[in-house]
Amino acid sequence: MRIRKHIPNAITCLSLLSGCVASVMAFEGELLWALTWIVIAAVFDFCDGFAARLLKAYSPMGKELDSLSDMVSFGVAPGIVVFWLLKEASFSLPFGAMNAYIPFWAFVIPLFSGLRLAKFNIDERQTTSFIGLPVPAHALLWASAGYAFLPFIHANEPLFVGVTMMLTLITSLLLVSEIPMFSLKVKSLAWRGNERRYILLACAIVFVLLWGVLGIAGTILLYIILSLFPFKKV
Repeated sequence: MRIRKHIPNAITCLSLLSGCVASVMAFEGELLWALTWIVIAAVFDFCDGFAARLLKAYSPMGKELDSLSDMVSFGVAPGIVVFWLLKEASFSLPFGAMNAYIPFWAFVIPLFSGLRLAKFNIDERQTTSFIGLPVPAHALLWASAGYAFLPFIHANEPLFVGVTMMLTLITSLLLVSEIPMFSLKVKSLAWRGNERRYILLACAIVFVLLWGVLGIAGTILLYIILSLFPFKKV
């Protein structure tokens, strides 16, 4: 019994460890490995909640640990991915010494991720669904897009930097928005009530088969779109 109650927290720690490794990989420019470890962190993040429900091992410590883990794995790690991309693309910009400060714009991601996680912890409306973009989805969006667009960094540095900075702000604002987002947790395998989940899963498979890593980013964008246009109950 004593061991069982610690299993969910142990899984959460594995998610945190994966986020730490992802951050190191991002700093070193190994963006595919950074994405891989963020995906692994997301799997552990899903499993810790599943284990807590299965074993009935809920605890206040587990809730706080989960948020701290998410902050590293889905806030800091994707922020470093974007930091590395902006650092690589800003060398040749015509701003002289100011070029060195441009990459720090990427840290709007962990800033807004922290706000999102703090808001989630005190928002009683988010028990069965989300208000605002979840941080794991946001992290997967940037980690996959960052790796997919790696070959295009030096094609047009000013355009790349400008678009990246703009999109970073827009998606970070989605984290703290009041837009309802559906949860991926299922209570039954029936089609009714799970339409969006099944559509998202099917499209995710097709997107990844067609576009590879970029398909993950496409799946997150579809998730946002499906949340904006929910199915009407009949």
